Amino acid sequence: MEMDADAFEALVIDELDKLPDDIVDGLDNVVFVVEDRAETGEELFGLYEGFALTERGQYGMGELPDRIIVFRETHLAACADEAALRAEVHTTLVHEIAHFYGIDDEQLHELGWA
Repeated sequence: MEMDADAFEALVIDELDKLPDDIVDGLDNVVFVVEDRAETGEELFGLYEGFALTERGQYGMGELPDRIIVFRETHLAACADEAALRAEVHTTLVHEIAHFYGIDDEQLHELGWA
């Protein structure tokens, strides 16, 4: 599947807007970023960079925001059409937001989000 960077970013924003309020309302000092691919060369759909809510002690003293990164090329390579792409982006957003809340990959796997 092909989609330019602007259209993909708009799709990610649209899917983020569709998430339930109780998932996104608690996000504090988090930015969402779209990048073409992971710098590590890994085939990642997304990445959470930061300190999970469960790991934060003294927080709020000017820290840079945590980042949730969605990788465009990995998503496009894995999806045959826009419906599949939207579903995969949705899953990626929920997965990475869960890391913000301190839910690890094992728990996500048990819940069906890994």
